[in-house]
Amino acid sequence: MRVAVVSDIHSNLHALDAVLAAVDADAPDELWCLGDLVGYGPRPNECCALIEARAGVCLAGNHDLAVRGTIDLDEFHGDAALAARLNREALTSESHAFLDRLEPHGNAHGVALYHGSARDPVWEYVLSDEAASATLALADSPLVLVGHSHVALRFNELEGGLAPAGTTLELGDTPTLLNPGSVGQPRDGDPRAAYLLLDLVARRAEFRRVAYDVGRTQSEMAQSGLPGPLAARLALGQ
Repeated sequence: MRVAVVSDIHSNLHALDAVLAAVDADAPDELWCLGDLVGYGPRPNECCALIEARAGVCLAGNHDLAVRGTIDLDEFHGDAALAARLNREALTSESHAFLDRLEPHGNAHGVALYHGSARDPVWEYVLSDEAASATLALADSPLVLVGHSHVALRFNELEGGLAPAGTTLELGDTPTLLNPGSVGQPRDGDPRAAYLLLDLVARRAEFRRVAYDVGRTQSEMAQSGLPGPLAARLALGQ
C-alpha cells in the first residue's frame, strides 16, 4: 500500500500539476491531501477539481474553512485576508460544494490525519518537539500526518526536525509524525513543490520536491489582483 501525500496547495495550479505528474510516475495506490486547497493563489477552482478527482482522502484546512464561509474572514489579516476574500469571490458552486464536505481531521488505513494538530486540527502549527509529542500522545495511531506549517518535517520520540528533499525514513514501530511540506507555498527555504511518498507495508517514507514554473503562477497572481508579497515569496520558499 503506497500513498502520495500532499498538503497546502493554496490555489497554485502549476505547482499541483507538477506534483501530480511526479506522483503519476511513482504510481502509488492512493493520493491523500491534508487540506488548504485554496487561499493565497490564483486558481482555486482548478485545484479543487483536481483534488476532488484524484484524492481518496482530503481534509479541510483553515483557508478552506474561511473561503467556504465556516470561519469568518476577520480571523485572517493583511495579505492572507485579501487572498481568502478573492478566492471566496472566485469560487464556483462545484468547488464550494466540495470544500463543504471536508473536515480538518480524519483517519485512513490506520494513519491519523490532521490539518493542524490533534490538539487543534484547524489552527495549531506543529513546529516543535512539544507540539509533536502532544499530537502523538493524543492521536489514536502510531503514525500521524499533519500539514498547515508549509514545512516538511519528521518527528518521533527520539528526534525531530526538517526533512529536506531526498530524506528517507524507515518508520518501524516507533510513533512518528510527518509533514509532507507544501505544494503551493513552501516555507522551508526550498521553493520547489513538496510531497511525501509513504509505503505503509514497507514502513518507509520519502520526502520529494518538484520544480515548477514559479513565474507563471506569479503572473497569474498579478492578473488576479493578489498581493505582490504573496507572489514574491514563492520564488524564495518563504
